[in-house]
Amino acid sequence: MNKCLKITFNADVPDDFIQNHVLKNARKLNIEGTAQTINSEKKIKVIVCGDKDEIDQFLDLLHKSSLKAELKELEIEPFLKDKDYRGVFRVIE
Repeated sequence: MNKCLKITFNADVPDDFIQNHVLKNARKLNIEGTAQTINSEKKIKVIVCGDKDEIDQFLDLLHKSSLKAELKELEIEPFLKDKDYRGVFRVIE
């Protein structure tokens, strides 16, 4: 069963957090979607789609890798896939 989530949070994370944690884990779990930093709000926005079990594992890994960062204003909401990510996870800069 497929599942899509929109995850947004504020956190004091290193500049390479998206590359080293989000992108790496998404590719390892074969998840598609996007991640980007919204500079004006200092927020990170992640959209992930994939198998339900892999999405749940991705969330667990995200929580573990961000324990030091103290996530603030974490929002996780169901997301209706509105475009084709073509099976790839991308970082938008």
